[in-house]
Amino acid sequence: MNEISSFNPFVSAQEQFDRLADLMGLDRSTRDLLRNPAHEHRLTLPVRLDDGSVEVFHGYRVQHNDARGPSWGGVRFHPQETIDTVRALAMWITWKTAVVDIPLGGSMGGVVCDPHRLSVPEIERISRAWIRRVARFIGPQRDVPAPDMMTSSQNMTWMLDEYEALRGKRSPGAITGKTLGAGGSLGRLEAAGYGLVYCLREALKELGIDPSATSASVQGFGDVAQHAIELYTQIGGTVICVSSWDASASGPVSYRKADGIDLQELRTATDRLGNIDPQKARDLGYEVLDGGAWLAQDADILIPAALEDQITSGNVSSVSDRVKVLAEGANGPTVPEAETALIERGVYILPDLLANAGGVTCSYFEQVQSNMNYYWPLSEVLSKIDRVLTSAFIAISDLSRSKGLSMRDAALVIAIDRVANQCRERGWL
Repeated sequence: MNEISSFNPFVSAQEQFDRLADLMGLDRSTRDLLRNPAHEHRLTLPVRLDDGSVEVFHGYRVQHNDARGPSWGGVRFHPQETIDTVRALAMWITWKTAVVDIPLGGSMGGVVCDPHRLSVPEIERISRAWIRRVARFIGPQRDVPAPDMMTSSQNMTWMLDEYEALRGKRSPGAITGKTLGAGGSLGRLEAAGYGLVYCLREALKELGIDPSATSASVQGFGDVAQHAIELYTQIGGTVICVSSWDASASGPVSYRKADGIDLQELRTATDRLGNIDPQKARDLGYEVLDGGAWLAQDADILIPAALEDQITSGNVSSVSDRVKVLAEGANGPTVPEAETALIERGVYILPDLLANAGGVTCSYFEQVQSNMNYYWPLSEVLSKIDRVLTSAFIAISDLSRSKGLSMRDAALVIAIDRVANQCRERGWL
């Protein structure tokens, strides 16, 4: 059973920062600057629905810090979106861009809506309405939106079209995660999931574990999860369980196949939002279990690749003793108390700041390509992502061992130090 409503992700993100600030001995002004967003925008979006009525949706854009470059961050469409979720994600993205050392800051946005219950034209109108409200606060040198949960390259292309119409000029670097024809980058769909597996590969190498001898259970079946599954199985691993949102039940459901899921087969039972149809899955031979069952599987690796605050003090005890690695494909999926419990049990945790940084790394590459009007082949994009993440993994792992820190704390120390130093160099502190 998830405990999403019991947690405030922004409070959790601030507590995490405060703990590391104590460890690093940061002064009060640096703490005050970095523990709070620089800008927050609350939006009202009147949108005409297909039946002719007008519904007012609520949205957000939070820009946490842009000392190291234009802020960057996703736009998610989700019925449970809150300002505190957006604040937390914006802060985490600031640390994420810094830990992989790309010249961007952190932001995040969203709209409170349920795409499952909206038509494609209605989703387009919401996408364009959101851009109209934030256009004055964003841009290639200010803040760059990207896709996130339940938004896609099509949403981003609608947003770019609306932004360019408002500005009266071409500006492909203003939005990332676009369709290829609109200036998107090859590798964007694969980036986050493949990046997670690049990091997982390095972690297993360090632990002396052969990937082909491992199994995994995955939460989520969107782009991140699907591409992580794809590359993980290519290096020899076996995925025995995945979870997915069931639109008919308005909640998550887990799907298990003990001898390993067939990704291509399971995709045939999946809609455009990554939701698996339970009856189609049963017809393909999958066990259909409750939404939290993915966490209790007897697997070597757990990959939460959906929402924040999914592994909590209330459900961490259900994690199998067999689990050796937790690779965080989602932002903030593990609450601190649960992380402590897992580390005490000897679980190696690949933190989200590193494990899911492939997406922002590719978005940075997309922005560079858009601004140059020159595009790289897929192999070059993926190899660049691999080099960036492998280099970051080595730096974090080295600091973790030398200072006796967890991988998350080591990543945060590196990230916070880079951001704080740039704030000082700019004269902000």
